[in-house]
Amino acid sequence: MTERSATRYNTENDVAWITLDRPHNRNALSAELVNELDELLCLAEEDSSLRAIVLTGAGPAFCSGADLKSPPGATVDGSQSVPFGDVLKRIMDCAKPVIVAVNGSAAAGGLGLIAAADIVIAADDAHFSFREVRVGVIPAVIAVVCLPKIGPHIAMKLFLTGERFSSSQAVSYGLIHRAVPQEQLITAVNEELDAIKLGGPNAVRECKRLVREVPKWSRDEGLVKTQQWSTEIFNSDEAAEGMAAFIEKRKASWIKE
Repeated sequence: MTERSATRYNTENDVAWITLDRPHNRNALSAELVNELDELLCLAEEDSSLRAIVLTGAGPAFCSGADLKSPPGATVDGSQSVPFGDVLKRIMDCAKPVIVAVNGSAAAGGLGLIAAADIVIAADDAHFSFREVRVGVIPAVIAVVCLPKIGPHIAMKLFLTGERFSSSQAVSYGLIHRAVPQEQLITAVNEELDAIKLGGPNAVRECKRLVREVPKWSRDEGLVKTQQWSTEIFNSDEAAEGMAAFIEKRKASWIKE
């Protein structure tokens, strides 16, 4: 792996922690940072020892959106950088759960990272904004992941005004799951990780696929496909182990002491 200057990566207790590490400009999404983020998401997904991925930011902000001096997709060292939409797709399609720990304010593209994730916990003093309109642009790419979360009614007002909103409002809009005091953020994230690890790795992966895929199908198509899917999972070795553990009143083999 090439040397990284915009992100940090470490693993702990079967979890990869990816930190946006450009606090001097509020972790703005430069082409370099997006390239590194894409690389680290691939690294974490391919590591079979890991159960989940956590994405957070260094310093007082989570992510302030695109770096206007070197935006995502710009040329880096003569090569085209990774488009930001590709990173959002990678988060959504990742076989492992992706949790975002929102350590501080988030705007524009930072809200795209939040909306693409599976679980989002934010510090209760964080604030958010779709501020693109105030610099004469639009939240185009991130609308693909944000609209399914907040809906057109809320999105219309937030997109048109660029107004700032709080963590508690973000919870009510469906953008984040929980808002906790800053000092409890990592504890809250670990609570979610502990809950995820109680589930079978294959079942967790398939549940993520389920949530992403079912809305794409018609009712009748969905009923047929999910019946087949359910039968497949019920007949898996993991399901056999999980049900045996339940009957025998013991922990399943995937749960570490």
